[in-house]
Amino acid sequence: MIIPAEKELRAVLARFAQARIEHDVCPTGRTSRALEDATYTLCVLTGARTAEQALLAADALLERYRANRPSGVQEEETLAA
Repeated sequence: MIIPAEKELRAVLARFAQARIEHDVCPTGRTSRALEDATYTLCVLTGARTAEQALLAADALLERYRANRPSGVQEEETLAA
């Protein structure tokens, strides 16, 4: 599996979260399609088959990114980049 860049993974997770919130608050055909698209993208990016598996895989990848950071780099600096 190709490992996604941290910035790309975070962007896809944000898109998934926004789509899920919008669909939970006011479900429509548009929000349903947006959630399906975001879920598909997250699954492809993480190599998972379900949203739950993709979120677990994304958490593991984010932990790996965090563990591989140089000791002096703060997470806020990385997120701001």
